[in-house]
Amino acid sequence: MHRFTSFMALGDSFTEGMNDELPDGTFRGWADRLAEMLAKDNPGFSYANLAIRGKTLRQIIDEQLPVALEARPDLVTVCAGGNDVIAPGSNVDHIAEMFDGMIRQLVEAGIDVLIFTGPDVREVSVVNRLRGKVALYNAHLHAIAQKYRTRVVDLWAMEPLRDPRAFSEDRLHFSPEAHRRIALRVAEELGLPVEQDWREPWPKPARRRDWLRARRDDLVWTRTYFWPWIKRQIRGISTGDGLQPKRPKLMPLTPPAQPAGDGEMVNAH
Repeated sequence: MHRFTSFMALGDSFTEGMNDELPDGTFRGWADRLAEMLAKDNPGFSYANLAIRGKTLRQIIDEQLPVALEARPDLVTVCAGGNDVIAPGSNVDHIAEMFDGMIRQLVEAGIDVLIFTGPDVREVSVVNRLRGKVALYNAHLHAIAQKYRTRVVDLWAMEPLRDPRAFSEDRLHFSPEAHRRIALRVAEELGLPVEQDWREPWPKPARRRDWLRARRDDLVWTRTYFWPWIKRQIRGISTGDGLQPKRPKLMPLTPPAQPAGDGEMVNAH
């Protein structure tokens, strides 16, 4: 097992940690959870998280990649391009070419890189219409990982993430329980010892909604989340505009106070 002494996370809302909320209103997320595992019995460990919600791949390349190339941490994780892929009319092949160039620069800098594929959203109503574009992008990502011999965590292959409870009410961001499982999966990929199993089944089957209730939920979701997102796309604005990274540079890690019940599987609905 490689002993990483520095870890930098690049990306968008997934890596920022939405919607894995701490008591103070900030987000924890899989990356913070992983950093806490990497920091255990590892004096001198440092961690940076540059991810900001809503960031496009071009913004991540322009704003976050130079920081990583200058700092040259032992480990860099990259999950990027999702906001581009789900945008209407986007070209997945072009997005993948940009991602390829980003990974090439990190690898040539001698950095150990780990990337993520997108999850399988087949059970997420309405959002599942994007499944084909996500699958195409994933095929590119696997090819890039093989080309540069980087580590890859295949979220699509993680069966527990296919459960609707793995997603928040907005149907785009993961729930706290999903973030916990993803952190465990990444730790497994890095060869870290873990005390829990991300494969563990959910406590009981997801509660099924009848057709009418499901359509009503879709309408509420459309008014609450989808139309505001479309308006932001038209206006060229993002929920991350004006925000700064929560950990803009490599710093020693002080684990936050954990929410009650953390580390135990949550039976969310």
